Amino acid sequence: MRPLGLDCFGYWERMFDSLQSRLGATFDRLRGRGALSEADVEEGLKDIRAALIEADVALPVVKDFIDKVRPRAIGEGVIRSVTPGQQVVKIVHDVLVETLGTENSALSVGSPPAPVLMVGLQGSGKTTTSAKLGLMLQTREKKKVLMASLDVSRPAAMEQLRVLGEQAGVPTLPVVAGQGPVEIARRAMAAAKVGGYDVVILDTAGRQHIDEQLMTEVAQVRDIVKPHETLLVADSLTGQDAVNIAKSFNERVPLSGIILTRADGDARGGAALSMRAVTGAPIKFLGVGEKLDALEAFHPSRVAARILDMGDVVSLVEKAAESFDKEKAEKIAAKMKKGSFDMDDLAEQLRQMKKLGGMQGVLSMLPGVGKVKGQLDAAGLNDNLLTRQEAIILSMTREERRNPDVINGSRRKRIAAGSGVEVSEVNKLLKMHRQMSDVMKKVGKGGRAMQGLSALFGGGGGMPPGMMPKR
Repeated sequence: MRPLGLDCFGYWERMFDSLQSRLGATFDRLRGRGALSEADVEEGLKDIRAALIEADVALPVVKDFIDKVRPRAIGEGVIRSVTPGQQVVKIVHDVLVETLGTENSALSVGSPPAPVLMVGLQGSGKTTTSAKLGLMLQTREKKKVLMASLDVSRPAAMEQLRVLGEQAGVPTLPVVAGQGPVEIARRAMAAAKVGGYDVVILDTAGRQHIDEQLMTEVAQVRDIVKPHETLLVADSLTGQDAVNIAKSFNERVPLSGIILTRADGDARGGAALSMRAVTGAPIKFLGVGEKLDALEAFHPSRVAARILDMGDVVSLVEKAAESFDKEKAEKIAAKMKKGSFDMDDLAEQLRQMKKLGGMQGVLSMLPGVGKVKGQLDAAGLNDNLLTRQEAIILSMTREERRNPDVINGSRRKRIAAGSGVEVSEVNKLLKMHRQMSDVMKKVGKGGRAMQGLSALFGGGGGMPPGMMPKR
């Protein structure tokens, strides 16, 4: 299984793009003032309130958020602080974390077989999410998982779970015609006990909207199985409707957690900020893609940092540790030490970058990148750049990849034509490789490595010269 959330680093930028931009402009104004008056803070709070409303955050949550920030931001310690603007940013960050939850809430799967009840409306991605959760528990937590569909109103849903189970390698309960949801739930729990399963995921029926029959059915199943977890699967793109759905379910079937699907879409993020405040149930996971491994743990403090353009270096390091091929990395490191870093090695580095979520994915995790997002887009710093660079290398002969010095003008034209790019892009890639090789030689000789790295990456935020826009 791939590391959770792989290739999905950019989803928060899409989900909170508007909110990040609006809040960033507000904080820039506050930072630009040497001292803050009460009027300055109130003006900033108005902007924050407008940004939250625009992001589709529930009005009661917006009011509570501002009420928490105001007394802390207007306090004497902030007004007279050496860096009042920064202090306000920290206060907003802390309140964001409080709103989203203080930490990631792990699943509670106690004594086996532990029932996990999946609830939600039809079309929210509940069945697919059930399979994603089953795969995650089976591969990452090493649990033996059984899945069962309780959606007798839609035979296609039962078949969908069976097919997804086969794809994920997670067993599903065989369908018996004529049984109702309660009977299926009882049979699933009995089969799990006999089969020695650790977790039973029960995928309940959905409807187009909340109705009494749906709620009664879910409540009956809950009373029979007494679930360790009751997880609401909600579509983040539905905004305030998702919040209202969560509230309705929570009133009838108390929720222990929420999974937001389609978090990789262009939602305004209001549902994520409102859910916990409205229901009291934590957001535990995010569905960030169609693939079965595209389920990511929700970390409130990291999300808050991303919204405020503080970056998320912790996630970046974790992602690197999970996705890098240690054996390949060690081989490249050995070659670097000898100063023999060829184009094949550079191609492998590009592939590793793509595994980390691509150029935009990595950059999005770095502090302050939100301010130059437009420039990055204009400069074409996206996954297409990595793909083009890899295509250029693949258009070279084995001799050229091993000894780039032989690549003269005519060869550059041939390589450009073969990879579908301009000769100027071939020149840039060769220059980047040459500079990296020079640095590696200095490192290998025990020279002033940091000076070499500074020369290579200086002024480019960690990117090779000519690849970062000027600020």
